[in-house]
Amino acid sequence: MAKKKLGQILIEMGYVTREEVESALESQPGSGGKKIGEILVEDKACDEEQVAKALAHQSGLKYCQISKHRIPPEVIGTVPREVAVEHTICPLKKGKRALIVASENPLDFFALDNLRFQLGAEVECVIASRVEIVAAINQYYGEVLGIDEALEAVGGDEIDVCGGHEEDRDAYDDDDDAPIVRLANQIIAEAVKKGASDIHIEPMERKVRLRYRVDGRCAEQEPIPKRLQGALLSRFKIMAKMKPEEKRVPQDGRIKMRLGGRDIDFRVNSLPATHGESIVLRILDKEKAMVDLEKLGMHPSDYSKFTKMITRPNGIMLVTGPTGSGKTTTLYAALNKLNRPDVKIITAENPVEYNIEGINQAEVHHEIGRTFAVILKAMLRQAPNVILVGEIRDEETATVGIQAALTGHLVFSTLHTNDAPSSISRLTDMGVKPFLVASAIIAVLAQRLVRRLCSACREELSLRDIKPWQLQAVNLRPEHLRGRRIFGPVGCEKCGGIGYKGRQGVYELMEMTPAIRELAFDGARTSEIRQAAIQSGMNTLQMDGVRKVLEGITTIDEVLRITHRQDLQLA
Repeated sequence: MAKKKLGQILIEMGYVTREEVESALESQPGSGGKKIGEILVEDKACDEEQVAKALAHQSGLKYCQISKHRIPPEVIGTVPREVAVEHTICPLKKGKRALIVASENPLDFFALDNLRFQLGAEVECVIASRVEIVAAINQYYGEVLGIDEALEAVGGDEIDVCGGHEEDRDAYDDDDDAPIVRLANQIIAEAVKKGASDIHIEPMERKVRLRYRVDGRCAEQEPIPKRLQGALLSRFKIMAKMKPEEKRVPQDGRIKMRLGGRDIDFRVNSLPATHGESIVLRILDKEKAMVDLEKLGMHPSDYSKFTKMITRPNGIMLVTGPTGSGKTTTLYAALNKLNRPDVKIITAENPVEYNIEGINQAEVHHEIGRTFAVILKAMLRQAPNVILVGEIRDEETATVGIQAALTGHLVFSTLHTNDAPSSISRLTDMGVKPFLVASAIIAVLAQRLVRRLCSACREELSLRDIKPWQLQAVNLRPEHLRGRRIFGPVGCEKCGGIGYKGRQGVYELMEMTPAIRELAFDGARTSEIRQAAIQSGMNTLQMDGVRKVLEGITTIDEVLRITHRQDLQLA
């Protein structure tokens, strides 16, 4: 009898739907060898514990929730710490004939054979989730996810710096400086492991502060001794092909690394400050950034409108929001949807963050006069169907982009505005004629990112738990919550005790209806355009945020963090 597929087992156990499994199978060929369980967890269709239970069922092994048991010290002592970390296993108990260990992979015969050889004893396997095993290793062997042990936590994968000056690498890889090389690698490895988007290395008077930005919030790590400041900053600058001896002016660089079996880029910036250079590494993980349009989290009504708009033959589609609101991810998702052999796509970006196969990407270089406007003019001679302009920041770029839209091209770009209606006045303030704005723009999508509640520990709130001012602030009344479930954060091992894990887009899609075009043509105030957009069916950022609160995705506090007072009056 053929063994059941893992996806089928997960469906039968009620953890996922058939559609989610089919979606995971479709994306598997381009996932770099990932297993279907990993893809489903990344897609948030299920969690690691549910996959582990399904694996146990599939392999005929027992499932163990390690956190419910206490492992005796003599059992922990049977497996060396480095072996447990290398193979992601944890000893549980000594049976009559064999040592019982927890593993996330029932097919990792090499790890079990290696363990049998090292211990000179028989070993039997039970299944546990990776997060449970790592937590147990941390608990019984000591903290593995600290800076000193971050490389081990990644799984022992070698970190390779791709490119760089060979002579510089040799100078920093000798015996004296090897600890600095390892420290720099470990800082990066731990940040990637924790899902950080940025690494901040900030010299203070008596220490070097290290912070990771995770889900939009900076989290302080163990500080670095001041005596290591010079060597550590020089190491990062060398890795990024910057001049380590130049400490008077800001510098930009880039690091390419292979970490945990995948290629990750880092955009590096140094800024001279009072106590030394502050360095920030922006983590550009293509696997996380290249999200399918369907998985961005748009409401079905907004998603349906958006997909229709981006298939139009010409016009401008604007995405607005502050820095770090996910605009690039949305634009790349839209381009991926349109990326076909019969469609020519050209982008002008500053800088090119992710290389996308099948798309012509040009990078802005202001130093040599290669601006957005210059690249955009050259693009039009390349006969593209779709154009992406990384950002509209001046009248020349805006005017050329609008002319491109009016001459048969579909143009995507970004603006820094608080909401969708404000983008109309922003363009006219730049000097663009109102009639050009009214005729060229298809729609404006404003967006923010809110933190998602941890699915493993969120708890349902009663009406007594929600303060009246919170309901009033998001324009809700107690009767709106009847038959609805609202959740709040708790905190567990999976989310690091925060109660939130991951982020979710909140969207405001303003379609340029005839009424809004007329207002834009007449130079109407932003408040009038906003009112007309809402009457035409636009859901404000706050409205969409409230929908996600009622779906159990996020909290009222998170929605209030990203919305504005004017939303409250009109929502």
